[in-house]
Amino acid sequence: MTSNTRVVVIGAGLAGVRLARRLSELGVSAVLVGEEEHTPYNRVLLAEVLAGRYAPEVIALPVPERLTRGRVVRIDRALRQVRLADDTVIAYDTLVLATGSNPVLPPLRGLFSPGRHELPEGVHAFRTMDDCLGLSDAVRRDTRAVVIGGGLLGVSAARALAERGAQVVLAQQGERLMERQLDPSASKLVLRHLKNLGVEVHTESRVRGVRCVEGAVRSVEMADGYTLGADLVVLACGVRPRAGLAQDAGLAVHKGVIVDDELRTSDPHIRAIGDCAQHDGQVYGLAAPALEQADVLAELLAGPPSAGSSTGPAGGAAGYGGTRALTRLTLATGGSAASGGPLDLAAFGEHTPLPGDDVVQLTDATRGTYRKVVVRDDRLVGGVLVGELGTVGALARAWEGAEPLPADGAPLLHLLTNDGGS
Repeated sequence: MTSNTRVVVIGAGLAGVRLARRLSELGVSAVLVGEEEHTPYNRVLLAEVLAGRYAPEVIALPVPERLTRGRVVRIDRALRQVRLADDTVIAYDTLVLATGSNPVLPPLRGLFSPGRHELPEGVHAFRTMDDCLGLSDAVRRDTRAVVIGGGLLGVSAARALAERGAQVVLAQQGERLMERQLDPSASKLVLRHLKNLGVEVHTESRVRGVRCVEGAVRSVEMADGYTLGADLVVLACGVRPRAGLAQDAGLAVHKGVIVDDELRTSDPHIRAIGDCAQHDGQVYGLAAPALEQADVLAELLAGPPSAGSSTGPAGGAAGYGGTRALTRLTLATGGSAASGGPLDLAAFGEHTPLPGDDVVQLTDATRGTYRKVVVRDDRLVGGVLVGELGTVGALARAWEGAEPLPADGAPLLHLLTNDGGS
């Protein structure tokens, strides 16, 4: 790709900013279009802003040289142009969709009044800086806050609100917290941690509706008829790929915008990365795959165009072959894990064993640590670790390398019991 080729990136989140920065380093100029008024920021750290640990500027990302603020409302594939809400038109040779994802708003009774699409006063999603700042402004000591959703985002929000002195209730429809990332034993440690912070946790508990008075939330109604008083409600019910622009433009969309190994959509002039992209049937919704996709795409766009097939071989700059993502979360407060202090979590690969798999599990109730790994055909296929994660880096490298483990298992035991260095 020549340096005068016009690359336009829609979306100024982690993936879009990373791509623009890497392209600049490789000598390719890109126009980045972001609709939020805030300086681009690291969305992963929003809970730290809500907790009061970081100021918003601390999580800011480097501002790309060519950042245009505005909301893209239309992609004209025939003319290779994008149109913004203010009627600005930007031409492209290559367009990259890094539009991210939207929060899932559950179908709760009373959430939206007839003819209105705005959330009631006191009800907040938790996805953007505006969401975070709105919550931060509203929370006070002893504010009654109900967090709906016990996944990664809900747990982070509940912890942050508790740190601000709110009276927090977390309602999780599933059997346990962070079901997607953790096994039952690790989830119990997260539950204990939240309870030590004063969070009241209800699992297998479905929310039916919210009750508002004069446009402001006052309570949350559970499916069993129980009512929770609420000054604040946080919707942490997951996210879905933001693929409306792509769909309106006629691109192939399923769960997300479908891309091949070169992150190319059904239009050869349009690529997609990050939360909005679906590769090999997978929508990741995590930071690590988004950053990896941005790096791979930068190399692809900066290098010579591939010949023939629209799908390049997996791996390296030749193409994207998927990400083996490690989820890591720190619930950081003062003191020890047992007293509601710092709790580090990490999960990777398959932590639910299949018949014939070997499982190595170590638990230290006094220190509040838990380590479990699954070995299949002499290879490490996944694990869950809670507390004192000095060993996570070495375990992750062993997992990513997919090399056979020594038959005696001694190196694996050493990794599990070694708290030094990551």
